[in-house]
Amino acid sequence: MFETLFDVPLWVVGPVIVVIMAALSLVGLEIVRRRILTRLRVAVHDSEFVGTMVQSVMVCYALAVALIAIKVWETHGATSQVVSTEAAATAGFWRDVSNYPEPVRAQLQDGVRDYVEFIIHQAWPLQRMGKPPAGGVELVDRIQRVLARFEPTTEGQKAFHQEAWRAYNRLIEVRRLRLDAVGNGLPWAMWSVVILGAAISICTAFFFRVEDVRLHRIMVLLLSTFIALVIFVILAMDRPFRGDLGIGPESFQLVYDQLMKR
Repeated sequence: MFETLFDVPLWVVGPVIVVIMAALSLVGLEIVRRRILTRLRVAVHDSEFVGTMVQSVMVCYALAVALIAIKVWETHGATSQVVSTEAAATAGFWRDVSNYPEPVRAQLQDGVRDYVEFIIHQAWPLQRMGKPPAGGVELVDRIQRVLARFEPTTEGQKAFHQEAWRAYNRLIEVRRLRLDAVGNGLPWAMWSVVILGAAISICTAFFFRVEDVRLHRIMVLLLSTFIALVIFVILAMDRPFRGDLGIGPESFQLVYDQLMKR
């Protein structure tokens, strides 16, 4: 259920989160004012103590959520960098194999082209669903077999061959980093801090003795809306490849169009 939220458009998820939190906050406020505050001996001067407690809770929650939001943003940015690096490594490897004699050059270029086409058209749709693609293993193994069979005969070919192996190994490294990043996301423990912390922070605002219920509702509504927006931002960025803000294959598409397109 929770995982499906990452596939829903953000223009739907955002308003839904805000409306749900606002509605629950107003319902909770009405219950507290009618059922709990009437049984407590809460005077006006007690608001100073309640205000101090609210500030303490909000500071702790803001600190925790800020650290979580920064972590989510950094993970998203790091994953984007990995994708760009893999695309650049693929372009570099393509140029290296262009120095091989025929028919090795054609075999290597066909292998790299098939690999990029697989990433764009098959791997990325799976990554958008949170599933690491497995089909690319056979394609990179095919490239490796061609490299392993080639025997350089001149010093120049030896130099190009060594450079091609380095570029290939670099490509494999960043490919593994991309696959590992498909499953990146906040663990349930951190999500529990975000959600339960939001509930606690909003509930503390219920225990003020405010004579005008309309003012109390407005303040609680503003607080819940702001917290809902923070949760929405974390949710939107939590899965690097999923949702409207998910990282796309544009870097690979650019490399393909500029270097490999037939």
